[in-house]
Amino acid sequence: MMLREISDGAPAHWEPSPRVLIYSHDTFGLGHLRRCQTIAHSLVDGNKRLSVLILSGSPIIGSFDFRARVDFVRVPGVIKLRNGEYTPLNLHIDVNDTLSIRSSIIQHTADIFDPDIFIVDKEPLGLRGEVEDALKLLKRRGTRLVLGLRDVLDKPAMLAPEWARKNVLPSLTELYDQLWIYGLPQICQPLAGIDMPEAVLRKTVYTGYLRRRPSSSALSAPLPEITRQPYLLVTPGGGGDGEGLIHWVLRAYEEEPLLPYPVLLVLGPFMQPERQAEFKARARGLKRVEAITFNAHMENLEADAVGIVAMGGYNTFCEILSLDKRAIIVPRTTPRVEQYIRASRAHQLGLARMLEDDGRYDVQAMIAALRALPSQRRPSEVIVPGLLEGLENVNRLAAPFLTDVTRQRSARTHQRHYHG
Repeated sequence: MMLREISDGAPAHWEPSPRVLIYSHDTFGLGHLRRCQTIAHSLVDGNKRLSVLILSGSPIIGSFDFRARVDFVRVPGVIKLRNGEYTPLNLHIDVNDTLSIRSSIIQHTADIFDPDIFIVDKEPLGLRGEVEDALKLLKRRGTRLVLGLRDVLDKPAMLAPEWARKNVLPSLTELYDQLWIYGLPQICQPLAGIDMPEAVLRKTVYTGYLRRRPSSSALSAPLPEITRQPYLLVTPGGGGDGEGLIHWVLRAYEEEPLLPYPVLLVLGPFMQPERQAEFKARARGLKRVEAITFNAHMENLEADAVGIVAMGGYNTFCEILSLDKRAIIVPRTTPRVEQYIRASRAHQLGLARMLEDDGRYDVQAMIAALRALPSQRRPSEVIVPGLLEGLENVNRLAAPFLTDVTRQRSARTHQRHYHG
């Protein structure tokens, strides 16, 4: 809300201002949170009266800097086990109780915050359906409901039965007003191969990829010494499944210490502590390799690097494109082939080089890729119209529902008081 004052300084009344609520289930990793943060910052930059609230289960959301008029509500965290079941991240209580708490917080936040737009990231009904009640509540009030999807979800043979099991299609037909796909169809089509109703297809909009820029905030930690010279940045994202990538790069530098650039390894906050310690010890044994655990301003480290070696999650891919960096992508293939689909398509187009992880970590293959990196094309040398227009298009799509909020809020207040 915005408090408007009259001439003598006494408050006149609360003038409604636009609000956006963003939900991200964030069971693990950094991808969903960083995408939601990027969208939130772009929306408040484009609307000086807008407030954005992010609902997240990320245990490290407090480590990130949020701009004015962006805040977050953290719900209790859960993690997915290898058998597909969920368990509380920190609380020693039954997982069903944890999910009930999460659902209650989500619904009450949606009720009181009363957003003009509700953006749900990736999971149409949320974790185990925890967003469904909030969606129905806001639908009755006339809130604009948007499902935001990254460029690749999984191969259709896997996604179709998953969505059928979760009974997703009715929500896409009956609840959501639009589906925003943060990519381009000529690169990836995440819903291809799924028998999607025509009504849902008509709601679907490809925005383009979400451009990233270096942060203007001060870095959260002193820059490593190695960044004083041209360096290669190696990042496995959150690090929870990036041990193979780090091991492979370290093997290359152990075998060939004079590869073109010194290297900074950012291991990720979710990598197992014992593996972090092992990799840092190996890095200390190499003159041109340095390792740190985490930096909340990865865009800054990436912007200053001469090249990037990464696993190929959505955010890192956007950063490679936005910062125009030569890159080697080593995608994971389990539990989803999302990264492999994205990386192989980028390789075909010449936007980046893909190096497949076959579990053998052939040191000569990594050495050859690192030696060839300085002669790779930059992403900007490949012309893909609309490639990085995602944030501009998100703002354009949101704008009509963030303008006449006084009338819209009045109608929703009536719904809230008389219909619940």
